[in-house]
Amino acid sequence: MGETKKAHVIVIGNAKGGSGKSTTAMHLAVALMGLGRTVASIDLDLRQGSLTRYIENRRAFADRRRVELPIPEHTGLAPSTFANRHAARVEEEERLGALIERLGSAVDAIVIDTPGSDSVLSQFGHSWADTLITPLNDSFLDLDVLARVDGETLRISGPSQYAEMVWEQKKKRAKRGQRATDWIVMRNRLSSLNARNKRVMADVLGELSGRIGFRLAPGFGERVVFRELFLKGLTVMDLGGVAGGSPLTLSHVAARQEVRALVAVLNVPPLDVPPLATVPATE
Repeated sequence: MGETKKAHVIVIGNAKGGSGKSTTAMHLAVALMGLGRTVASIDLDLRQGSLTRYIENRRAFADRRRVELPIPEHTGLAPSTFANRHAARVEEEERLGALIERLGSAVDAIVIDTPGSDSVLSQFGHSWADTLITPLNDSFLDLDVLARVDGETLRISGPSQYAEMVWEQKKKRAKRGQRATDWIVMRNRLSSLNARNKRVMADVLGELSGRIGFRLAPGFGERVVFRELFLKGLTVMDLGGVAGGSPLTLSHVAARQEVRALVAVLNVPPLDVPPLATVPATE
């Protein structure tokens, strides 16, 4: 299948749950729409269904308050029900490819949320990534998703199963004649404290980025606001606008800046992001 789509495909992927994939996907979709881009979203993790529920909550909030909110065209793609594993793989790959081709002819960007497991559907999703974003909680437990690190010396002994999977999907893209995936690892839920663990994580990730081929990008801080907006289907980009609510705090403004900083490092052409304001990262 050749590259006939026009949309830039952004895949949010991590083999571990609880890394903030759905929050990242929703905030990216809304932020891109706020910049005038047309966006579609795909949920490949219907067992958990976090992104799907997030968007359902957003539609319900808009209906209840009678306000207009930017909402991506959303599709949830379920795994194949075929008992034969080979037939199931073929069907899943064909359905996802056809969906991306259809959506890609109508929108500027497609944001795909993947399961926190190494499923076949997740692998296919990764193979379509023009940009792959891996949210990574700032801990050595989560670093294990990317590489094996010696506990005594902090030396990297080798890539993880997830990193190897990403490499395999990059090769699949090459066979389809598509350009190489731009892999971005975003350090998520960063503490404002300049702790030793934070500095060591930065050193290890800096070394690892050159070895397995990803870019480091700013992520989202450990802020309550990112968690509490899910039930309303809102993002920090909505606060203070038609969504109403209390006045923006410094923490809200800083959270918005974090989202815009992530969008700014994406190679989604054409994407002109206004310069960031300097805001203290305080809670």
